[in-house]
Amino acid sequence: MVMDKLTQLQTLFAEMEQALIAYSGGIDSTLVAKVAYDVLGEKALAVTAVSPSLLPEELDDAQTQAETIGIRHELVETQEMDNPNYTSNPVNRCYFCKSELHDTLKPLAIARGYPYVMDGVNADDLQDYRPGIQAAKERGARSPLAEVGISKADVREITKQLGLSWWDKPSQPCLSSRFPYGEEITVAKLQRVGRAEIYLRQQGWKKLRVRSAGDTARIELPPDKIKDFVIATDLAQLTAKFQGLGFMFVTLDLEGYQSGKLNRVLEKAETR
Repeated sequence: MVMDKLTQLQTLFAEMEQALIAYSGGIDSTLVAKVAYDVLGEKALAVTAVSPSLLPEELDDAQTQAETIGIRHELVETQEMDNPNYTSNPVNRCYFCKSELHDTLKPLAIARGYPYVMDGVNADDLQDYRPGIQAAKERGARSPLAEVGISKADVREITKQLGLSWWDKPSQPCLSSRFPYGEEITVAKLQRVGRAEIYLRQQGWKKLRVRSAGDTARIELPPDKIKDFVIATDLAQLTAKFQGLGFMFVTLDLEGYQSGKLNRVLEKAETR
C-alpha cells in the first residue's frame, strides 16, 4: 500500500515534467527531492532558504543529503527576521515565514521556467494548525506528498525502502516554534535554543525539544527516556552548558515531548 503511494508520487512528477522543490533538508522535503530527481533528473531543482532559523549544522545536512541524492541544489536567503509580523511571534507567525519563503521562491521558479514550487507538506500536516500552508497555497505552491495521501509514517517507510540512511531522522521544525506565542524572536534566541538542542543530540538524545521562555530552557524528551536522562546526565555540567549559551534556568518537562505542545494555548482560547 505504501509503495503504491510512491508510484502515485512518481506519476505526479512525470506529469509535471520539471520541478522546483522548497527543500529544507527535513525528511519530508528530502523525499520529495529524491523522487523528483529519480523521475526528472536535471529537470528537478532543490532550493534551500538560508536564514537565522536554520542552523549551519542543519544546512550541512541538507547539502549532504542533496549530494547523496544527486539533485541540483541551490541556496537563497530569506529575510523574515526583517518583518515585525514574524519577529513579534503572533499565533500565525508561520504564515509570515512561509510568505517570505514563497515570495522568494516563486519569482525564481518563474524565471527558470518552473510552473510550480513544491513543498514537503504531508497528509498529516493538513490535520494540524499550520498557517504557513495557507500562505504557500496563496502563492500557488503544491504539496505532492499531501496530494497523494502520504503521511509522516509513510514518508519514513518509503525513505527506508529507498535505502536512504536518514529515514529515522527526527523532525526539525523551524527554531521559532520553540518560543511561546507573543515572545519576541531574535537571532540570538534562535541560535541559543538551536545550540542547546545540538548539544543534547551530541550526548545521544535524538528526539527532543528545548523550549524557551524568557531566560528559561525547558527540555522535552520522550516520556520513556526521562528516567534514563536523569540517571545518565551530569546535570551540573548540562546546566553550566546551557547557562553558557545564555539561559539562566534549566528545567525538564515531566510530561515529556509532544509535537506542537505550545499550541495548547490556542486550544484553551478556543474553549473559552
